[in-house]
Amino acid sequence: MRPAHSPVVHLIQNFVRKRDFYAGGLIIFFGLVMALKGPGYRLGTLMHMGPGFLPTALGVILICLGIAIAGTGLAVPEGEDEDLLPEHPEWFGWACILAGPLCFILFGSLFGLIPAIFSCVFVSARGDRTATWTSSLVLATVVTAFGVGLFSYVLQVPMPLLTWRGL
Repeated sequence: MRPAHSPVVHLIQNFVRKRDFYAGGLIIFFGLVMALKGPGYRLGTLMHMGPGFLPTALGVILICLGIAIAGTGLAVPEGEDEDLLPEHPEWFGWACILAGPLCFILFGSLFGLIPAIFSCVFVSARGDRTATWTSSLVLATVVTAFGVGLFSYVLQVPMPLLTWRGL
């Protein structure tokens, strides 16, 4: 027979077991860092935004999202969602998704924007167990074309499309 706990202890035990609670807490933490660091720069006004306006606004939005995500953990019945990691982790998928941004950094600094976008999307898409080589190739090609159009021509980001900086 289990000893009776107070409602506060039961609520705390419920919090500690929930993945959504931890995810929401992490998002709240990042939001707080941004919201507290942003006002260190000039905020400006809505018409003339300063360099601190966007980080502060995004920090407040992240805090609200974090609270909403952590709150959804309360609705999950006891006994469910208690493990932080899934029963069978998708290690290959996680590795591919984490390797994608690293590919962007490496290929972007060595070869330019086109290889950076293509490699990032292609490697990340391979992390989906239902993805085929062809679907990953098509997705990477389409996103690369869109990304080059957006970042190079519309936003005029000063990054060369193709370059060779050697290995």
